[in-house]
Amino acid sequence: MTTPADTPAPPQRRALTAVAWLWVGVPLCWGLYELGVKAAQLFTG
Repeated sequence: MTTPADTPAPPQRRALTAVAWLWVGVPLCWGLYELGVKAAQLFTG
């Protein structure tokens, strides 16, 4: 007997999930990078 968790997601769903992660992850990483740069400037003068 299979459960919904055992079945793999269809390819369109995986692609949508990857795009969604990129949509959120890229700006998040950019923001964290900018935060680090500005924090370094703040503490190093």
